Amino acid sequence: MPKSTKPLVPKTDVVLMGAGIMSATLGVILKELNPEITIQIFEILDEAGTESSDAWHNAGTGHAAFCELNYTPQKADGSVDISKAIKIGESFEVSKEFWSYLVEKKYFNSPSEFISKIPHLSLVWGDDNVQFLKKRFDLMNQNPLFKDMIYTEDRDLMMEWVPLVMRGRKKSQPVAATRMEIGTDINFGNLTRGMIARLENMPGVTIHYNTRVRDLDPDGKGGWDILIRDLITGKRKQVNTKFAFIGAGGATLHLLKRAEIKERHGYGGFPVSGLWLKCLNEELIAKHHAKVYGKASVGAPPMSVPHIDTRIIDGKRELLFGPFAGFSTKFLKNGSLMDLPNSIRPDNALPMIFAGIKNIPLTKYLIEQVRQAPEDRLAALREYVPFTKLVDWELKEAGQRVQVIKRDKEKGGVLEFGTEVVVSEDGTVAALLGASPGASTAAGVMLEILQKCFKKECASAAWQEKLKEMVPSFGQSISKNMEAVEQTRARTHRILNL
Repeated sequence: MPKSTKPLVPKTDVVLMGAGIMSATLGVILKELNPEITIQIFEILDEAGTESSDAWHNAGTGHAAFCELNYTPQKADGSVDISKAIKIGESFEVSKEFWSYLVEKKYFNSPSEFISKIPHLSLVWGDDNVQFLKKRFDLMNQNPLFKDMIYTEDRDLMMEWVPLVMRGRKKSQPVAATRMEIGTDINFGNLTRGMIARLENMPGVTIHYNTRVRDLDPDGKGGWDILIRDLITGKRKQVNTKFAFIGAGGATLHLLKRAEIKERHGYGGFPVSGLWLKCLNEELIAKHHAKVYGKASVGAPPMSVPHIDTRIIDGKRELLFGPFAGFSTKFLKNGSLMDLPNSIRPDNALPMIFAGIKNIPLTKYLIEQVRQAPEDRLAALREYVPFTKLVDWELKEAGQRVQVIKRDKEKGGVLEFGTEVVVSEDGTVAALLGASPGASTAAGVMLEILQKCFKKECASAAWQEKLKEMVPSFGQSISKNMEAVEQTRARTHRILNL
């Protein structure tokens, strides 16, 4: 049932579509910057943070690029590109600064409600992969963000770090690993719900659950009329806003297509679903304490990079392996099978066709994943946990992601595996598309939107001062400054109990 009983407000400064991590983050930042601002949030489900933000629907990895090998691709000439890893690592530090501010402001009773310290490891086997990991380490270790990274080919040391992964592995198999002690596991569902709960009690904020946004039309005065439907009563209503943010996960693409802005053209989406193997054996769970990422299969999307993870979910230690990719035409876990067909329009049909042609390995990979039998999943699991039985694991559905497809002048259309911010020319509409690294970089992404959509306010002395209070490194690039990295981590790790 709906959690909020506040009546619909005919006109507000801001409308946020979706009550996930992105809308929650933007809403909190705006209210901290301007307590007088009025905000209305619409959520299709009956609770906040239950789609992609929910702890069981994502990896929970604080994506700092410590262990995710897909953020450091190897080029055709054998060199390794770490530029994306640096950008993501820097953005995660921004998120930690913002979350530290929330803890200091008593948004949460304890940071342990949403964040825990879990070491991040990359582990590979085979001569080529070992060489790749060493090249990656040599480059990353030179950057202040990754200066504490440890590289080893010492099997005894790896046995200390991850005995579950190393036990029973062939001694003839070349193995290497990197480790970052300061990795994290995050319950983004709890983080989202904590922020939303605080927003609900703020003056000028109304949240409406079980409410679907149907359309948004320009009001002719520089604002937007938002058309909604109450899913309980079936009644259709309309509200007005000066600024609209579409942060509805997989449903964002549909709503963006309905916004009458030129920037919407050429965007499409390709849905990918996921499954976890959840460990049921408490003895195995107790023996593993790390997030261990390996190399993805050829053609696999980033969300399908295999990893064996310690998770802390609602105070309980868990162990997950996966995710196994699947295909559904739904854009949300609670979406419709018609989501994909209904998303195809004249402006994005060609980009989607070209992207499809150029990503045949992905299609082949997804077909193989969908056809997997339990024995196939066990074989994949045993590459990371050599001695294990299928009876110790159960299959659990993960979240639904929509990878961005966009128009490209040279290639016709490309499939993007990151997040994409779309902002109207006048800054009155913003939308967030895509998946990984997603939630981990929410604070940085929302600050980017803020500077595009609230330019005048962001330039003011009052907002500048408050932004630097929330995020002390705001406006700086700390990735080349060892002292800045050490200072921000010393502070945030103390506040977040890391």
